[in-house]
Amino acid sequence: MRHLAAALLLALGAAALVFGEADDSPGLQGIGLLLGITAVVLVTRARLKRPDDPADPVSEEAR
Repeated sequence: MRHLAAALLLALGAAALVFGEADDSPGLQGIGLLLGITAVVLVTRARLKRPDDPADPVSEEAR
């Protein structure tokens, strides 16, 4: 569920960046950038909090 929210935030942030550039609106571009950064932070925090998954190749390398 958290990944879906992050994907939506990232898409909304990208749209805000594009439309802010077309309208020459630095405020909208800033909001889009903040939304994109928030999406990356959400995914990163969810990934770090998740317990080790035995089927995950990354967790196998860390052992």
